[in-house]
Amino acid sequence: MCRSKKSTDVIRPRSSNSKGPSFSPSSRKPKTSKSSSSLSQPSSSTSITNNSVLSSGYFDNNSSYYNSFSTQASKNLSSIRDSLPENPHIYDFSDICSATNNFRSNRFSSSSASSSWLCNLQGKQVVIFQRKLRRPIELADLVHKLSVICRSHHSSLIKLLGVSLSGNYVYLVYEYVHGVNLRDCLRNPKNPSFTVLSSWISRMQIAADIASGLDYIHHCSGLETSFTHNHIKITSIIVAEGSLMAKICHFGTAELCGEVTKDEESSKTLGRSKSKVMKIEGTRGYMAPELQFTGLVTQKCDVYAFGVVILELLSGKEALKFLVDEESGGYQRVSVIDTAREAAAGGSAGVRTWIDRRLKDSFPVDVAEKMVLVALECVEEDPKKRPDMDKVAGQVSKLYLESKNWADNIGLPTDISVSIAPR
Repeated sequence: MCRSKKSTDVIRPRSSNSKGPSFSPSSRKPKTSKSSSSLSQPSSSTSITNNSVLSSGYFDNNSSYYNSFSTQASKNLSSIRDSLPENPHIYDFSDICSATNNFRSNRFSSSSASSSWLCNLQGKQVVIFQRKLRRPIELADLVHKLSVICRSHHSSLIKLLGVSLSGNYVYLVYEYVHGVNLRDCLRNPKNPSFTVLSSWISRMQIAADIASGLDYIHHCSGLETSFTHNHIKITSIIVAEGSLMAKICHFGTAELCGEVTKDEESSKTLGRSKSKVMKIEGTRGYMAPELQFTGLVTQKCDVYAFGVVILELLSGKEALKFLVDEESGGYQRVSVIDTAREAAAGGSAGVRTWIDRRLKDSFPVDVAEKMVLVALECVEEDPKKRPDMDKVAGQVSKLYLESKNWADNIGLPTDISVSIAPR
């Protein structure tokens, strides 16, 4: 990390070979070897001893050097800060077309709401997402939102590099993170009995990463603003290769695509939208009840979706699925929320049988039960009963530390790096 201006004020030249000015022996009092040794390792205690006190003339003669050194350091820091990749990019649409071969390249992913391409853009490997604008956006407003989002830095967020506009579509350019989404880590259709997240501590690490990242999105520490993600689901979480750290995708998408309104009056009411035609986009199983009723996107909707993801992470089961009822011939709805509530009602024994069997019963049952209760609190039907993400992140972080202590006590390794290549 760069030194601040305050820290550079106390830097002293330590030898005649340094870049600062040299001093002849006559310019300072002769010192014994003992005092010379103490000066070579300055500290607050040695600077006030009788044997190592510098004369006032030493500081008076060299104050101009320290002032010029501090000024120069400040200029260097300013130039470094300007060179940091915080300035948002408004890419030309021609650059997007060139990177994607006029969108004829193989798609990285595709859904009803977006398409993406993995490609190289201006020398960087990126993922370009194409999304439809929900409402028109002015260029000045776009630049302002983009500047705030691109200044965000968090280890659990995939960074947005810039955007481009063309017609009714916005193209969002994100950095590429080598890994796979959390769904594929948990449920491999080719080998259902295998999961790369085979230890309890690895899943708690994932939960802590997601909670910390989402808390940052909601409160944006240091940016004096807050955002709503609106796309939290198990496929929006990327597990990085090697470190197995979780990173949240699509940060800034809701703001830049016009999915979130800043109407304070509408945010205070839960009435149905006044629009005659109300189109709600979301993923079944992750949409909060009030979102389906009003179409209003809030941070409490993110909390609900986070709770669903945590329940999936703990159980290894899908958020929502439909099974064929052989007796009636119809379909039976199976929700991970309902099964978790049944398990929690059964106490520790119920939770123990509900947790993913591929963990082979190797987890602290008391911590698992607390995690289930935290997740169930997040998926309360009444949004007012759901906690804020800062509280949830604190609870998850505490339970992660308890899990580490449990693993240390029984001698389990907690820093495993594995490959998540297909098997």
